Amino acid sequence: MSDSPGAFPVTTPPVTPASAPAAPSTPWLPAVVLAWIIPGAGHVLLKRPGRGALIAASVTSMYVLGLMMRGALFSPQGGDLLTTVIYYGGFVGNLLSGILYFLSTWLGYAQADVAGHVHDYGTKFLVGAGLLNLLGMVDAFEIATRRKD
Repeated sequence: MSDSPGAFPVTTPPVTPASAPAAPSTPWLPAVVLAWIIPGAGHVLLKRPGRGALIAASVTSMYVLGLMMRGALFSPQGGDLLTTVIYYGGFVGNLLSGILYFLSTWLGYAQADVAGHVHDYGTKFLVGAGLLNLLGMVDAFEIATRRKD
C-alpha cells in the first residue's frame, strides 16, 4: 500500500480453493428401471442388498397374498370419469409390480371381479404391492442421485 494521497489501497480477494469436484453420481435410470422390473434389484445394483432384499420380500409377499386371495387385476377401461380413474389407476398400480404382474398375466391369471370381502382385499393387495414397489423405485432414485444415504 502506498501512503500517497489519492492512492487506492490494493486488496486482493481471499484465495479460496477451487471448487471441489462433485462426487460422481451413479446413473439413476438403470437403477430405477431395474427396481421397477424386479422389485429390490435397483438397491442391489446400488450396493444396498439388505434394503433390496427387504423391498423384494415385501412386494413379493404382498403380491402373492393378493393372488392367494383371488384378487382381480385391473385392465384399462373407459366409461364415466370415476370408472376411468379407478380402472386406469388400478392398472398402473398393478403394472408397477413389474415382473410379478407380467408373470401372472403371461401365465394366464385372470380372476373375474367377484363380490366378496376377501376378493376385494386381494385386489387391494395387488395394487398395494405395485405402490410399495413405487416407493422402492423412488428410494433407489434418491440413493442413486445422492439425495439419500
